[in-house]
Amino acid sequence: MATHDVLVIDPSTLFRQGLRQLLPQDFRVVSEARDVEAARAELSAPTPNDISGAKPSGRSVALVLFDVTDAGEFRAAANQLHSLFPEARLVYLTNGFDAPRLRMALEAGIDGYLTKDRSSNALIQSLHLVMLGEKVFPSDLALLLTQQNHTGSVGAGSPHKGLSMRETQILRALVKGESNKVIANGLHITEATVKVHLKSLLRKINCNNRTQAAIWALNNGLTEATPTAGAA
Repeated sequence: MATHDVLVIDPSTLFRQGLRQLLPQDFRVVSEARDVEAARAELSAPTPNDISGAKPSGRSVALVLFDVTDAGEFRAAANQLHSLFPEARLVYLTNGFDAPRLRMALEAGIDGYLTKDRSSNALIQSLHLVMLGEKVFPSDLALLLTQQNHTGSVGAGSPHKGLSMRETQILRALVKGESNKVIANGLHITEATVKVHLKSLLRKINCNNRTQAAIWALNNGLTEATPTAGAA
């Protein structure tokens, strides 16, 4: 089993230490810090036993689990982490959730938004999904944003902005952070077909990428399940 080097950033020392003990062997915590700046200093400082100053570089960290003291710091922290650890998966692990932070997480390209009240097994399972390339966001978080920005319910068989039923299904899958492979398996179509539909729906809703499309879908109430029968 592959081992993933993990950086934990959280204001609480107790939480950081507890998480280090909680994670299984395939998630190796190589460093922990109270905030992004402290993490930068920790990873760049030489250790007493290493005169070369070698430390895990930004590229060697595979996963960053982070929280911020103030929600207003989220966007800046996410941007810094992307810059410091361009190859790492970023997971926002925090207390509770709200629509503004979900929107910022989607826009910032975060790989996961997880809450600290989940069980250890659920957390570990979610982290494994993230490392497989999935986007992991709580389903009730999507519902919260939809309720806040709801502009009209879209019926299961009613295309919106000229979207076909299949395109609507794929949009809903994007909201859940599903990859093309997962979408294809769920809809019993090929990944190539998913890509064709995705290109078409992005053009129709005037979005440039999957993240923008997911935000558009949330803002337009596209979160309810859609039957697959008859979809092309």
